[in-house]
Amino acid sequence: MLRIQLSVLACTTLLLPLAARGDEWPQWLGPRHDSVWRETGVVLGFSAQGPKVKFRTPVGLGYSGPAVAGGRVFVTDYVKSSGQIANNPGGRNKLTGKERTVCIDARNGDVLWKYEYDRPYALSYAAGPRCTPVVDGDRVYVLGAEGDLYCLAVKDGSEVWRRSLTKDYKTTTQIWGFAAHPLVHGDLLYCVVGGAGSVAVAFDKRTGREVWKALSASEAGYCPPTLVDNGGSEELLIWHPEALNGLDPASGKVRWSRKLQPNYKMAITAPRKSGDYLFASGIGSIGALYKYEKGEPEVVWRGKSKTAVYSANTTPFIENGVIYGCDCHSGALTAVSMEDGERLWQTFKPTTGNRRGSHGTAYIVKNQDRFVLFAETGDLIFAEFSASGYNEVSRAHIVDPTNECFGRPVVWSHPAFAYRCAFVRNDKELVCVDLAE
Repeated sequence: MLRIQLSVLACTTLLLPLAARGDEWPQWLGPRHDSVWRETGVVLGFSAQGPKVKFRTPVGLGYSGPAVAGGRVFVTDYVKSSGQIANNPGGRNKLTGKERTVCIDARNGDVLWKYEYDRPYALSYAAGPRCTPVVDGDRVYVLGAEGDLYCLAVKDGSEVWRRSLTKDYKTTTQIWGFAAHPLVHGDLLYCVVGGAGSVAVAFDKRTGREVWKALSASEAGYCPPTLVDNGGSEELLIWHPEALNGLDPASGKVRWSRKLQPNYKMAITAPRKSGDYLFASGIGSIGALYKYEKGEPEVVWRGKSKTAVYSANTTPFIENGVIYGCDCHSGALTAVSMEDGERLWQTFKPTTGNRRGSHGTAYIVKNQDRFVLFAETGDLIFAEFSASGYNEVSRAHIVDPTNECFGRPVVWSHPAFAYRCAFVRNDKELVCVDLAE
């Protein structure tokens, strides 16, 4: 049963003055999908008292990050009514409850509206939705963990259109759920779906009508659709568990395909492009650097067990010929030479803290001349790193880890940075941290 709860504030509150003060974060990895936070006037570090917290708003279970636009924060979550969450990588949890989208005032944390529906889960690591909402003008697009795709009005949460990807494309939810963040570009909404000939699907963002579908694979994987420039023309990258593919974004025509098969069908992190080079990697020491030659990528090097970095939870960042990423095998933040894949340094300080830990996680965002990291420990970190090493400048504990992985407590949710604030969530609350100078 669908239910929309609407606050009077959603209709009467004017939020434009807040939005006009700074940058926004309307989708996963930020406004340009590049993990760069471009606002200035941000603190260089934290005082002994820690940062000022503007608000803490209760939310439910979820791995999805918040999106921030138009003075509003959009968060998806899960309110469980029955079942036990036991994070078994090889088995599914069966839960009942409601999957929700919650719209929150970015100034004070007031809930403006909620959109919710009954959604049983049968997933491994079942604690909530995975995908960050996408805000595009007066609409927000959301993909739930079991394949519910819907478009809502930003103003009041009313439903514009909705689709069930599992029913419409005769596919089943993968063991770790629908986790590939949707992408809006022009008039199209790109999603990773599954099923025969429909690993990638482009929808008309206004109506939800299918425009094109492409690719077949044993499973769709979890890697978000990614747009890159290929010699002056746009290209849509789709990495499913069998191959990395380049598509024409307008038609879905496959331009090229390269075999790249991570273990456990875990094609997860978005490929990163830097100049003419493209890097993709995943679990099982499966990864490669490619160079575009005549419109198609050719292998420069392939990673080995003691070279490269193999990312799963977090997307790497490439700068000045160095690849920075969290290695899913060791759990360390690792720097790698893009030229030959050699490891330059690694540290556990911003991920697990002080020890090896499978899938150790820190979300990497660049702001001006330093990096802002959000660690699985719930700490927000300012750091400098280059080919020569890692230098931690300042950190503050923002939220407590409320989930679990391999016996250690974790919080796995990408933060948003907007209005000179960090918006961070766990399975209990959304926290807005003031980072203005």
